[in-house]
Amino acid sequence: MGGCLWVSHSRAPLSGMKTYQAILPVPFGKLGILSDSAHLFGIDFLSHDAAPLLPQNPVAKAACQQLLAYLENSAFHFDLPIHPHGTLFQQRVWQALADIPCGKTETYGALASQLKSAALAIGQACGANPVPIVIPCHRVLGKRGLGGFMHHRDGNPLDIKRWLLTHERAQFPLS
Repeated sequence: MGGCLWVSHSRAPLSGMKTYQAILPVPFGKLGILSDSAHLFGIDFLSHDAAPLLPQNPVAKAACQQLLAYLENSAFHFDLPIHPHGTLFQQRVWQALADIPCGKTETYGALASQLKSAALAIGQACGANPVPIVIPCHRVLGKRGLGGFMHHRDGNPLDIKRWLLTHERAQFPLS
């Protein structure tokens, strides 16, 4: 999976109120890092006004370092111990997303054909991706446009998707 250590045992993700182990400033806002000392569980897109937070454990530190390396060089390959909690179907979709190379895109429909599913189900799994950027759900597009991002069809989430695709020099429709 793109160099990441994919942990597939069924351990519950962090629960209750989210307590970030790092908050990293990035060009499109802030990234909230959810981890423990062994695994990265999640990356949340936060607003520009979220207060930065230095990494609180080694995994959060590695996640911040690798995300910054990706922002410097979009071809950077992540090597993080991730634990994306989800259904077996979601995990199959996320594994397929991890196989989409930097600078390339795929459509929801093509992934649906590959996984013998429906485009809408692929979109829902993309929207449920707990570790975006590391698992590149932003590389999946609609048949005639950008499609959605983070369960949104417009607004700031699509601006972030455009930013990530532009950063990776991917060809994508402007809509």
